[in-house]
Amino acid sequence: MAAKKQTAQHDSNVAVNRRARYEYDILQQWEAGIALLGSEIKSIRLGQANIAEGFGRLQDGELWLYNVHIAPYLPARVNHEPRRTRRLLLHRRQLDDLEETLREQPRTTVIPLRMYLKDGLVKVEIGVVRGRRAYDKRQVIAAREAGRTMQRALRHSVR
Repeated sequence: MAAKKQTAQHDSNVAVNRRARYEYDILQQWEAGIALLGSEIKSIRLGQANIAEGFGRLQDGELWLYNVHIAPYLPARVNHEPRRTRRLLLHRRQLDDLEETLREQPRTTVIPLRMYLKDGLVKVEIGVVRGRRAYDKRQVIAAREAGRTMQRALRHSVR
């Protein structure tokens, strides 16, 4: 019997929204495809995308991504608009679940958490999030610091 070759699946991050994990409580995460133009995919492969100010919105049963900046690809003859609205590609059942979650839970929104290449395709990890208040952020920082202190103490006690 011939053994199957196992290929390592490495996702290469193009853009990561690091502030999102601090500013928001992430309730759900989804992986979505994104409809792009040729010059956009070439620019993304060069790592010229910024998702920090992006957000998603459901309209007419489809999920749209707003305010994501993909820099123009200079060698292209015809370029794209950097902040155009882009459609996110999800299955119908996922869209229905997402719509139900947004309707049932107050103060929630959809934001992109990271953009990455997977098997040559651009994927966007989106999250249904709820904004944190200032005191929530302080509690998260205090818990993280306490965990680090505990890990340090455990590391030193083992030696």
